[in-house]
Amino acid sequence: MTTDTPARLLHLLSLLQTPREWPGGELSERLGVSRRTVRRDVDRLRELGYPVQATKGADGGYRLVAGKAMPPLVLDDEEAVAIAVGLRAGAGHALEGVDEASVRALAKLEQVLPARLRHRVATLQAATTPLTSGDGASIAPETLTVMASTVAGRERLRFAYRARDGADSRRVVEPYRLVSTGRRWYLVAYDLDRGDWRTFRVDRVSSPLATGARFTPRELPTGSAAEYLRQSMYGRHEMYDFTVTFDAPAEAVAARLPGWLEALPEALDGERCRLRGSAGDSAEWLAVRLAMLGFDFTVQEPEELVRCVRELGARLVRAGGTGAGSAGEVRRD
Repeated sequence: MTTDTPARLLHLLSLLQTPREWPGGELSERLGVSRRTVRRDVDRLRELGYPVQATKGADGGYRLVAGKAMPPLVLDDEEAVAIAVGLRAGAGHALEGVDEASVRALAKLEQVLPARLRHRVATLQAATTPLTSGDGASIAPETLTVMASTVAGRERLRFAYRARDGADSRRVVEPYRLVSTGRRWYLVAYDLDRGDWRTFRVDRVSSPLATGARFTPRELPTGSAAEYLRQSMYGRHEMYDFTVTFDAPAEAVAARLPGWLEALPEALDGERCRLRGSAGDSAEWLAVRLAMLGFDFTVQEPEELVRCVRELGARLVRAGGTGAGSAGEVRRD
């Protein structure tokens, strides 16, 4: 019999979070208490915000249903390990759809994981290789979780940084947001030594340390970390416009476009569409991403992109041998 009320409530909550209906008699047997105590414990969970639904009748029972807010979850060992491994795999690479919220969730989970489970998570991830999109460098999840914790806690961050030209420096910043572009993670922060806002590629960061010093967040000039990063990146690259025609419906192309490419295809007819946009990344990278969409396409402009797509097509034909046929042809109107 469970006489410790908090422990019994946690046990009851763990049972109810299994997607099934639990008869009152079965819960009574599992918990070693009377049905009246089960009803009283259910009422306590409801007071705490857990939406426990009860059904009457011989087949009635209790189940947890969707509510207006997300209450705390109770996870067993296997569930906690599975979630942590999944979050670490996504956080270690800048995948589309994996943003700062998932890194914050990982930071919270790893903070309360017992040492034995933390070791299991690390061992399992070390033994697996995730298949990821893009060519962004992998990042130690611990680096991201430290950063996410300082963002959430408004705590100054110290780290070593290797610049684009290879120069090493030490930075002390007031972290604002983590941003994933689909290729890489970036930290938008106020650099205290330089007295200005900066963006840092997280894969160039090492030895991040939360200093414990709190700060009042400053107002970002653009109001949005994603917009600030976009302007910062565009300021470092020569922007160019491109136009591409796809032999596919506009909605099909739109569904596969990466989130960082802010452009929508324009329908030409039921089977073709045109994509116009601007890019601040290399033409080589854009050529690869266009090919990865999986549709036949024709490049109208710029000439640099036409050349890169031609070279990519020729390289793939050579890699595939003489049997590749005309698969590597690049057309231009």
